[in-house]
Amino acid sequence: MSKLQELKKHLKRGKVYRRAELSKWSTAVDRHLEELVNEGTLQKLSQGLYFYPEFTVFGEAPPEEEVLVRSFLKDSRFLLTSFNAYNALGVGTTQLYNQKTVYNHKRHGDFKLGGKTFSFKVKPHFPLKATPEFLLVDLLNNLDQLAEDPKEVLDKVLQRAKRMDTKKLKKSVLEYGNIKTKKLLEPVIAA
Repeated sequence: MSKLQELKKHLKRGKVYRRAELSKWSTAVDRHLEELVNEGTLQKLSQGLYFYPEFTVFGEAPPEEEVLVRSFLKDSRFLLTSFNAYNALGVGTTQLYNQKTVYNHKRHGDFKLGGKTFSFKVKPHFPLKATPEFLLVDLLNNLDQLAEDPKEVLDKVLQRAKRMDTKKLKKSVLEYGNIKTKKLLEPVIAA
């Protein structure tokens, strides 16, 4: 069995691999990776990141975003979200955004992974799951980046905040809010 065949037998469909992971099964990992990409076995997602596609009745399935981000960061402590999540709050946001936001402890900047752009932001604190309270605070933190009219959205956000669980909202504001967000929500959470 050739070294390339040896490497291939360790690959699992639907999995994202880092170059370093594959080097333990190959003595010429760069050459083997190039061959696997050229023959279509692997897809190069970004520098040092590869995907072994899974096939469905609809064709090739892309890698799951969580798996992709976890492999890129070499860490499972992150929150993958999008400005689109604000639309569920009912505060007048209706735009659709292509970019995903990844709150994490390691990387900062915009990275293209598997044809999608992810905006990595280093944050000291973020929840494991995006709650409505977190999303409301996050929306205010990012209000100046949204396509909607900030004044209209702000008025609706303040109304929505009054109908939320004050204790949970206060916790989210203290843990995740920037200075401006804390000032805006202080009258609501102090009541």
